[in-house]
Amino acid sequence: MNIEIRACEREDLPAACAIWNRVVEDGVAFPQMEALDEDSGGSFFAQQSFTGVAADAETGQVVGLYILHPNNVGRCGHICNASYAVRADLRGQHIGEALVRHSLTKGRELGFRVLQFNAVVCSNVHALRLYEKLGFVRLGVVPGGFLRKDGVYEDITLMYHTL
Repeated sequence: MNIEIRACEREDLPAACAIWNRVVEDGVAFPQMEALDEDSGGSFFAQQSFTGVAADAETGQVVGLYILHPNNVGRCGHICNASYAVRADLRGQHIGEALVRHSLTKGRELGFRVLQFNAVVCSNVHALRLYEKLGFVRLGVVPGGFLRKDGVYEDITLMYHTL
């Protein structure tokens, strides 16, 4: 599959929300607990500094997405944060890697100096491995920092990448 990453458009919202909601519903990676519909998703994605979608270049079908936004304000506003989601049946095909690489470039383009992850769930070994491969640095672990859908508290890792 040939992937192209571009800005999220209105017609992408049904697929983008479905992909996002699957991660939320799984309850093992994103902090959000509420699903998005087209209205709330459109508003949420529009509030980001950038929302990118990964689409199959031949069919235009949305297969993943990411959001990029400031991690903080004021004197820490040069640090951004991102979240990534790939369609469940297409994971393992390097779509996530393409999204992360794109976000590093887009973050620089938007004037950010650092991309920081506040809460990479420690059991998400594929994400941790990818982030380290791409040069992210682990800052430390917050014990029990993430509440999984099943009610179990799990450790999270903080990471950053200089842009």
